[in-house]
Amino acid sequence: MLNAVLVLQDGRRFLGKSVGKKGKCMGEVCFTTGMTGYQHTITDPSFADQIITFTFPHIGNIGVNHEDNEGKKIFASGVVVRGISSASHCSSYVSLNDWLEENNVIGISGIDTRALTRYLRKHGSQNGMICSLNEVHTLEELQSYQSINGMGITNKVSLSNSLKNDASAKYKVVIVDFGVKISIISRLIELGCTIELIKPDEGFAKKILNINPDGIVLSNGPGDPQEIGDNIISELDMIVRSKIPIFGICMGHQLLAITLGAKTIKMDVGHRGSNHPVYNINSGRVEITSQNHGFVVDSASLPNSIEVTHVSLFDNSIEGIMMKNHPIFSVQYHPEEAPGTHDSHYLFENFVDNVKLYKMKSA
Repeated sequence: MLNAVLVLQDGRRFLGKSVGKKGKCMGEVCFTTGMTGYQHTITDPSFADQIITFTFPHIGNIGVNHEDNEGKKIFASGVVVRGISSASHCSSYVSLNDWLEENNVIGISGIDTRALTRYLRKHGSQNGMICSLNEVHTLEELQSYQSINGMGITNKVSLSNSLKNDASAKYKVVIVDFGVKISIISRLIELGCTIELIKPDEGFAKKILNINPDGIVLSNGPGDPQEIGDNIISELDMIVRSKIPIFGICMGHQLLAITLGAKTIKMDVGHRGSNHPVYNINSGRVEITSQNHGFVVDSASLPNSIEVTHVSLFDNSIEGIMMKNHPIFSVQYHPEEAPGTHDSHYLFENFVDNVKLYKMKSA
């Protein structure tokens, strides 16, 4: 029984069945190509204010567990799937459908997600609305929808600074939290780092420098980096000039590039999934990576102080940069592999090597 509809801002409609909570939601409609890791994806803070379309046809077969959340709650506006499966894994405590309903997430199933994906690839990303067929909705309402792209969305997704750190950890690392994934924190702790989260509010650079960390991570997060950057570039510039080792991931990569003089541009459909090939220019190796971004660094805007280290094998867009004279580097993708492969774990190790060297010189 068809009882829900996905409406795009250009008027295209896809009929389906309601899943999760019944009601109405709006957001940017995007698609992710990962075959696994739907719980990681739905709880990734970078998906705030977006409607996630899963291209893999069977979603929900292992249910939902207590281990795979990447944020403090679900920030995605809605979920689109071809079919929702019954949970059948021993680690599951609730089905995907019930979990979505309990967390007030609106979804739709039973639509042709391949047709939707092809449509978005042809016409570009756009806002959309999921609602029940008996729900009052107008195309004008959707066309006037504006997502929160500035600091408002960053403040909404940031974690609280209540981490369980190892007292014997060797290195003190500050994470500037634009919407950090829990797995990024876990990878750093595994490598001997004690973590302090700092929200990117007014004066955060001085807070960080007063902590005197051995290294700084600029985290992932949602929104338009150019809008967010207007408020914090001067703060990030203070951090860069301190010459403390910096590692930027996704949004952190984009904001670092802006701070160093580059610009970012909006992509037509973005890169989202756990199967994206990236070429490492220095090693000559190909990494299969996890990605979730709708903006990229404009290659034409790069200053001479930046060297490109990684590029996408899909469209040759910039996937990694480094400063030529300082221990500062960043990548557009997600090396923490949640979900995804372990191909890029070495980036955390490279960062910790920089941290170790900096701490030795500062002793």
